[in-house]
Amino acid sequence: MRAVSGVWRWRRNPLRRATDRAEAWAALLALLLMLLAAPATGWACGSLTDDALQQSVRAQRAERHSTKAVVVRRVDRPGQFGGDAGVASEHAGQTSVVARWRTPDGRARTGRASTASRVTAPGSQVRIWTDDRGRPVLRPMDSATARTHAALAGFGVFLLVAGLVEAVRRLVVWRLVLQRYAQWDRAWAKAGPDWGRTGTGS
Repeated sequence: MRAVSGVWRWRRNPLRRATDRAEAWAALLALLLMLLAAPATGWACGSLTDDALQQSVRAQRAERHSTKAVVVRRVDRPGQFGGDAGVASEHAGQTSVVARWRTPDGRARTGRASTASRVTAPGSQVRIWTDDRGRPVLRPMDSATARTHAALAGFGVFLLVAGLVEAVRRLVVWRLVLQRYAQWDRAWAKAGPDWGRTGTGS
């Protein structure tokens, strides 16, 4: 902010250097990008991500169905579904069980599935999710979770863009400082041999 204020404060200062002006303008441009470009980019990314996730939510809801199953036994160590299930059962807040259920075409099926039900003793009736063929799958994502993921993605992009802008600004300032040092070295090399001697160079 001090560098930004320098755009106005140094406009008529006789001691103003070109690098001072450049640093102030770089800071002002970086500030504008952080206030305008970074939020806009984050919003656009979050919006696109939300559209894609909501489409996935609709597809999962169309393809997955809640089904009643009877627990045969509980699986102590969650892992991969056995047999032809082929779907991972390890999922937050879910328990892996061996259960019996019926496929949409009425066939009986037994296999490993995951359920969010708290009561999983043998003989208990639980809710599981299956696909159109009756194979166990994970619960479909809900709209609120999709929106949360999209918001986090947008916020992450906002931080990334803001950090990139700040990194570029620091790089520009670093180059300007090097330029100032080079100018000082040239000025000192020119005036140094005559330093302290009255009337020299006149």
